[in-house]
Amino acid sequence: MLVGGVDAHRVDLSAMTMLKDNHIVAAGSITNAIRAAKSAGGFAIKVEVECQSFEEADEAIAAGADIVMLDNFTPDGVKVAAAQLKEKWGRGVGERKTFLVEVSGGLTEENVAPYVCSDVDIVSTSSIHQGVKHVDFSLKIVPKGKEIGEKSGESLQI
Repeated sequence: MLVGGVDAHRVDLSAMTMLKDNHIVAAGSITNAIRAAKSAGGFAIKVEVECQSFEEADEAIAAGADIVMLDNFTPDGVKVAAAQLKEKWGRGVGERKTFLVEVSGGLTEENVAPYVCSDVDIVSTSSIHQGVKHVDFSLKIVPKGKEIGEKSGESLQI
């Protein structure tokens, strides 16, 4: 996917803290969950919060989230919420808050266009890797003079 120009959401679980509904319920609130995540991850780890409403995204930004994910919004809902968040908190570096707005939830190549607007920073989809056949390959290191595939009857001389 990286070769095709796609940005990985996160390389591994240590690259960013993503707070979902279960984390928020366990912490008692979005604010508490962000405080705990920032405390555990330190200054270098970004915190993203999955939000189901404008109010949740607003609380997340107020608490210091780096990214708010507007999850399963309608196209019009995304445009309204993203614009209101950027208007309230700032649109870029040097303004009151620096944060990114991500849109996610069932997005595909066929339905993404209505979600895209100038207030959305990230479009997230899993459709580019779900249902795609994987290439199964391996790399075998064989000592010089040995043959690959002796057991199967195939032979490739190195």
